[in-house]
Amino acid sequence: MIRHLAGKAFLTATRWKVTGPTPSPDDTRIFVGAPHTSGFDSVLMLAVAWNYDLRIRFLIKREITEGPFGAFWKAVGAIPVDRENPAGLIDELIHLANSGKGFQLVLTPEGTRKPVDYWKSGFYRLSLATGIPVMMVAPDKPTRTVTFAPPFTLTGDVRSDMDRIREFFADKRGIDPSRVREPRLRAEEDADAAAELTAETGT
Repeated sequence: MIRHLAGKAFLTATRWKVTGPTPSPDDTRIFVGAPHTSGFDSVLMLAVAWNYDLRIRFLIKREITEGPFGAFWKAVGAIPVDRENPAGLIDELIHLANSGKGFQLVLTPEGTRKPVDYWKSGFYRLSLATGIPVMMVAPDKPTRTVTFAPPFTLTGDVRSDMDRIREFFADKRGIDPSRVREPRLRAEEDADAAAELTAETGT
């Protein structure tokens, strides 16, 4: 209740609204958050999640969760990542998905607030490997709107899937429109990267 009230108060005070098919807390989804152009993005997403009682999860280095504030990070949804055993992350997500309790994994595929030529493909790999649908989420400061797209299951056809993603993000300007770039994966243009992506996911 406290989180819900805090999220609602934040959105009201900052005059941000939410549109689109907002997920239920019981829905298991991979949120693809973009454009990621400001540190405010994270605060805004947390407020939206709390307002709708979502069970958001996010990835964090295992070393951080083993530190003095580890309990706090886990309490707010952190999933520790062992960089020496990335396959363990997929196993954990599959276990969570099969637990019967929904969650929403938030990923920012740009990986940085600076403009980038290519998105990181982690969201694509995780979605294909686990079967968890992706759901695009975008802030747009000029309209003070956070928009959710309908969830969809990736097909393994990278260019086709990315065309659908680009269509959604085409008019989303983020917090700092000057940093926005068109979503693109290296695998769309690099045959070796495409072969590696499909080989790892079995498509």
